[in-house]
Amino acid sequence: MYAIIEAGGKQFKVEENSVLKVEFMNKAENETVRFDKVILVCEDGKISVGKAVENAVVEAVVLKNGKGPKINIFKYKAKKNERKRQGHRQPYTEIKITKIAL
Repeated sequence: MYAIIEAGGKQFKVEENSVLKVEFMNKAENETVRFDKVILVCEDGKISVGKAVENAVVEAVVLKNGKGPKINIFKYKAKKNERKRQGHRQPYTEIKITKIAL
């Protein structure tokens, strides 16, 4: 059984006990999160899409909050002696799917 959920403006294919990194959610570790935006559910080869999955819920547990790898941004204008270096680390929340319910 798997489902496709929407979290943080992105879509993820999830199964029970799968671990994934989603956009940062302001939740503490070991806190339960419910995803109500379920786009598709496949159970034993039977696919439910649209109104059939309005009452479907995917539950997950927050494993940790963290930051991704550093990305260096370097802005440069030729012949103007204008340079600017900047760094960014995207925050994320790592979750583990515990239950997919219809």
